Amino acid sequence: MTEKFNEQGGVSTMDPSILRRWISSKLMTLMSSQASLNKKRKQLERKRRRAGELHVVEYFHQVDDGYSHLAAQVLYDLSQRYDIQLRCHIVTGAYDNNMPEPELLTALSAYDAGKIASHYSLNFPRQAKEPDQNYINLALSIMAKLDNQSRIESMQLIGAALWSHDYQKLKILAKKLGVASVSEVLTVTANGNARRKALKHYSGGMFYYAKEWYWGIDRLYHLEQRLADLGIDRKANTPMIAPRQNIILGQAQDNGSLTLEIFASLRSPYTAIVFDRAVALAAGTGVTLDVKPILPMVMRGVPATSEKGMYIFTDAAREAWAADVPYGQFYDPIGEPVRRCYSLYPWAHKQGKGTQLLSSFLNAAFAQGINTNTDIGLKTVVENAGLDWETAKRSLANDDWKELLEQNRMLMYQHGLWGVPSFRLLNAQKEVVLAIWGQDRLWLIAREIQRILNS
Repeated sequence: MTEKFNEQGGVSTMDPSILRRWISSKLMTLMSSQASLNKKRKQLERKRRRAGELHVVEYFHQVDDGYSHLAAQVLYDLSQRYDIQLRCHIVTGAYDNNMPEPELLTALSAYDAGKIASHYSLNFPRQAKEPDQNYINLALSIMAKLDNQSRIESMQLIGAALWSHDYQKLKILAKKLGVASVSEVLTVTANGNARRKALKHYSGGMFYYAKEWYWGIDRLYHLEQRLADLGIDRKANTPMIAPRQNIILGQAQDNGSLTLEIFASLRSPYTAIVFDRAVALAAGTGVTLDVKPILPMVMRGVPATSEKGMYIFTDAAREAWAADVPYGQFYDPIGEPVRRCYSLYPWAHKQGKGTQLLSSFLNAAFAQGINTNTDIGLKTVVENAGLDWETAKRSLANDDWKELLEQNRMLMYQHGLWGVPSFRLLNAQKEVVLAIWGQDRLWLIAREIQRILNS
């Protein structure tokens, strides 16, 4: 299957699906442009100054979300360090197409928060269990009763009692700070949810400033840098509250006893910006690499909303710039391009080039703007992976890749992971020592590798 182009090089309007792919690709490329984002920021800042408005940062707290508890611990410092007005909203978890499996995310947030907290000099119980629902409701009612400044100062105390299962302390805080009625809680959370929806987001633990979203501790460095660039950092030239975590290879080398599994999708922006770095991490530490491709969520029938897509593509772009990896020239590979590449994967893997094929495809689709739905585009992908196109074409019609990808998906789900990229680090006995989700956890994997090798 190939796409047709008119004499001027544009997409023919005879096929609506081709036109949609072309338009969405142009839009995503524009959204991923650093120049466009900087221009937008300058326009917003000029508008703010003309209106004489304050720098307003809004934070959306979800009581039963581990990431929100980490974020709550930096609210006071954030409000003191930067010349901002910090407004705190209370929200509930999303139970819609933006969050198809919310129970998995809630459980993961507790596990993940426990893994990363100490690296940010924050507190979260290791291997924390989800709190009892009755006490989640009590914590929510305390927070709903507080005014904005009291939320900034007290939410971390409430969260600490909740997540450490110190329910006696939570009751003491309820007596001291007050408790909202059921109707008051419903009003407060409805207002918070409505505000979040109006600003086109869906998750808890999020910061919002001037048309951009920042996810909790992990993205706070983007917000801090933006505020510093505006000249409103009261402690300029000192370390950030939540600096970006760097990937450190370390000196210890593995002899093949450790295995790093990468669950990757060919239509995932986050996979695109971390795949080559994950491969390099394994190579640089001597760890055995095991790449496990899976089918993109939307191609498995999992719905995706426009607001979620907009956030993911802009967030991935900022993360790519920070990591200094190629990204932004985009040509949507959803559907047939992904299937055609996966049909070549078993053959490429037998040639010892499976990883190279996936890397080449991701770079073509997300960094080079190559239309992978054409034979010319896929030929480029194949040859850039060091493979022969004429031989590759014989494998395009097979479907022996489907069972493999489904097995990989089920393996990923065994550890509560459902999104890509996800990683599992296995020891010499093939026991899982770390199972984690997200491109922003590669630094944690690198540190875990060094911890194991140096123990």
